[in-house]
Amino acid sequence: MSFRYWCGECPHRTPWLREAEAWRRHSAHYTAEHPRITPGGRIETGDRAPEGGSACLLVLIVLALLLVLPAACRW
Repeated sequence: MSFRYWCGECPHRTPWLREAEAWRRHSAHYTAEHPRITPGGRIETGDRAPEGGSACLLVLIVLALLLVLPAACRW
């Protein structure tokens, strides 16, 4: 599951991230842009993979290539 936080004071929003990272970025935005205001806004949840989720796919592809290439070179 992924999360996206929208600012309650301006149009800023976080990218789709894991919950803890999205909250950290949302809080950092409020600290930098809206000091002395408690973080507010709304939270979206989604079934899409959080940002950076494609790294697992890349690792799987590399592992598959490492298994296939030696077998192909034996011909």
